[in-house]
Amino acid sequence: MLSTDDFKKYFWYIFGLIGVVFFWVGVYDGPGYLPYVENPLVSIILGITLLSLSGVIFKGANPLWEAEKPIKSVAKKIHHHPQKHEFHFKYKSPLSNKEFTLEGKQLKSIEKEFLVFLDRGKEVFVPLHRITEVLHQGKTHWKA
Repeated sequence: MLSTDDFKKYFWYIFGLIGVVFFWVGVYDGPGYLPYVENPLVSIILGITLLSLSGVIFKGANPLWEAEKPIKSVAKKIHHHPQKHEFHFKYKSPLSNKEFTLEGKQLKSIEKEFLVFLDRGKEVFVPLHRITEVLHQGKTHWKA
């Protein structure tokens, strides 16, 4: 047997579900009544344009969608620099709340949003957003 509280809870679930259905009907049928969108060709072109601009499709190929982070471009330059041993990366660890320094010559690779360092035979993955400073011969080269 349903209690009064259960009845109220299910009533509001059904009420919300009906609201979602009405919302979807408005989204689905509403644009069809606009003068130019009634034409299926215009509707397809408009849909593809909106999806492209939003980044849902072509996200990796759209040059306007995502600019490269400054630290990533700095790290790429250092990775290919002939004297990368002159650089140091400072990063803050969230666990110990301390700042650590790794040498540029330890930079093994750059993988998506991580810098991979080889430290004492182990790979250390440092997220790009944790890099606080890059030093070149002891002087600040880049700072967050």
